[in-house]
Amino acid sequence: MAAHALRDWGLLAALVALWGSNFMFIKLGVAAVPPATLVASRLVIGAVILVAVVRAWGYVFPTLGRAWMPYIVLAVVGNCMPFWFITWGQKSIDSALAGILMAIMPLTTLLLAHFFVSGERMTRNRVAGFGLGFMGIVALMGPAALAGLGGSPLQILAQLSVLCGALCYAANGVLIRVTLKGDVIVASAAIIAIAAVVSVPVALAVDQPWRLDPDWTAISILTWIGIGPTAIATLVHLKLIASAGPTFMSLINYCIPVVALLIGMALLGEEPGANAYSGLALILAGIGLSQLRRNPAPKGPPPVP
Repeated sequence: MAAHALRDWGLLAALVALWGSNFMFIKLGVAAVPPATLVASRLVIGAVILVAVVRAWGYVFPTLGRAWMPYIVLAVVGNCMPFWFITWGQKSIDSALAGILMAIMPLTTLLLAHFFVSGERMTRNRVAGFGLGFMGIVALMGPAALAGLGGSPLQILAQLSVLCGALCYAANGVLIRVTLKGDVIVASAAIIAIAAVVSVPVALAVDQPWRLDPDWTAISILTWIGIGPTAIATLVHLKLIASAGPTFMSLINYCIPVVALLIGMALLGEEPGANAYSGLALILAGIGLSQLRRNPAPKGPPPVP
């Protein structure tokens, strides 16, 4: 790997901290407000900040019309759906486990890209890496759970919900490659703004948030999720992609699940079982194997955990 500036490593560390810790904040937030309200809150806050930044930096949004169609699809597939799946799942599973389950995303992206992206064929390393990652998921959930023979049904559904969120992010990564054009920062702001517009009516209809009574701690957590892991992380990600490139960014796939695991243990008192460690090891090994001689991915707005 080529040498990178200290600033790049600092940006990478900041991004890992923002996204890796977000699983803990979601776990705390969803204990106080329903998932749809949490999702709508973070998207509204993130959209306000990103749109303001885009305007302040002199960027211009495209005229309403066909140019916005990819933004709408990416907003639903890459923000609304995965945010809800992950948040709902974290009502019933530890933040550490959610972070580990999300690590399957880059491997699933490889599988989808094989079918839908020109020049992204599955190599032997990628097939082997995906196989290791799948074994990691089996180790996490347990063969009996996957077969529907045992375990808590709610726990199984929660884990599958987080995995659905990872699948949405993987599909979003492929859609970005084949549909997105124009300035990435404009696209990122537009996509999150559309996701906010979609999510607010859902939260109003499903949760009736005006009936909720969250305390100031919960409000602070919701506000931070919108500011830090949503808006700031998006800008840091774009800056890092521009200065260090997507190959350097791939290091984040190894770091985020580890950070989520350590924070969950240290700050929330979570105690993952031995299967969590073996599953994490298999998934990270699969990511590493799949990325051997991998071509850099094109730039695009990031999935935000």
